[in-house]
Amino acid sequence: MIAPGSPTVRRRRLAAELRSIRESRGKSGDSVAAALKWSASKISRYERARTSLRPKEVERLLDYYEITGSRRELLLGLAQDAAQKGWWEEYGDNLSEDYQQFIGHEDEAAAMSIWHVDVVTGLLQTEAYARHIIGSYSRVEPVPPGVITRKVNVRMRRQQVLERDELQLSVILDESVLRRRIGDDAVMHDQLLRLAKDAERPNVALQILPLNAQHDVFGESFVIFGFQVDNDAMLQEVVSIEEMRRGFIFEEERETYLHRIAFQVLAQSALDREASRDLILETAETLWSGDGGR
Repeated sequence: MIAPGSPTVRRRRLAAELRSIRESRGKSGDSVAAALKWSASKISRYERARTSLRPKEVERLLDYYEITGSRRELLLGLAQDAAQKGWWEEYGDNLSEDYQQFIGHEDEAAAMSIWHVDVVTGLLQTEAYARHIIGSYSRVEPVPPGVITRKVNVRMRRQQVLERDELQLSVILDESVLRRRIGDDAVMHDQLLRLAKDAERPNVALQILPLNAQHDVFGESFVIFGFQVDNDAMLQEVVSIEEMRRGFIFEEERETYLHRIAFQVLAQSALDREASRDLILETAETLWSGDGGR
């Protein structure tokens, strides 16, 4: 049996396995639904990992597909893990479904490639910087102070993934992020010093795309999640794109491939790790040390 992990990722793995079994049996979703007296939409939702099946329901499916032995044990183990709750679900009332799905992928990713064009990525934010960003949402849509605090706590809790030695994090930030004021000088200065410190982590590759660089990739920020091999099976990469009010998760191979190419192009145009760290520290002292920013 596999080791427990993120329920979100286990749900995706289980959905992929059950879909593969159905297709290998030459059955349509409608025929399986009819045989089990389920709705066709239920089959569609769980095969796209939009909802989870209770372990007893997975047993019914496996009986129907006549799955036995070690594969049955594996799938029932996945079902048990998928039915567990992630730590982020304790904050469910304050987090959108998209955001919870994002955290679920983040919690078990073996690799992340992040491009941010507007602000520091959440995994590398200081608490003060995060509070200013999250608090600014209330200018568009009123948010109670308690909710802001809980969302800040979630962002800080997410950062525990940085302590996982097996995680490889590649981050490219546009230079404008270093120069865009979030809070006062002290907030920005501390944030840039935090970036420089995180850049020294052995599992973090942080690059800055300078404003005068020639590059051909324009558009929104994105995150590519990669997952490790799990019992001879590997989940496909997942791409997340965030807009003002919601996020989007893409699993299609074409989408993930295009974003992977885009990230490689950005990395080639960005400064190397050492030069990036130097630029971060230089900007912190010249722009945000208390003199240059006033």
